[in-house]
Amino acid sequence: MIIDGKISPYKRKITALFKVAEEVLKEDFDEVSVSLNFVSEKEICELNKKFRGLEKVTDVLSFPNLNKKVGEKLKKFEKERNFDDNLLFLGDIVICKNVAQRQAKEYGHSTEREVCFLALHGLLHLLGYDHIEKDDEILMQSTADEILKKCGVNR
Repeated sequence: MIIDGKISPYKRKITALFKVAEEVLKEDFDEVSVSLNFVSEKEICELNKKFRGLEKVTDVLSFPNLNKKVGEKLKKFEKERNFDDNLLFLGDIVICKNVAQRQAKEYGHSTEREVCFLALHGLLHLLGYDHIEKDDEILMQSTADEILKKCGVNR
């Protein structure tokens, strides 16, 4: 998977995490790309208002490029590949670093762990997971927990 965007110094850890996600989800991320960026509280509030109608700061937002459902394989979206580079663009993940830092402190773990959790949460949304219904929330959380544990990022 190619991760584009401003995510340093977490790029190596997030790349490793997404590699584990590929194994757990039994997907092929070799020719897949994601945009992942850190933004300010003001920027994430503006995005949240514009796209979700919620005028408040949040930790992570995802903007899927595909209408993928849980259980569908990425191969279904072959026709969506970018003409120039032949990559399948999953979408954008935007993380508010200040909120991640506050949440890390509140939860008693490192900022790196929180950023990894939020990046994974965003990736799962791009892959069709959600947490609107209780059963969907349980599936999304258990999937995230399995990936985090296999990658050595503990809750």
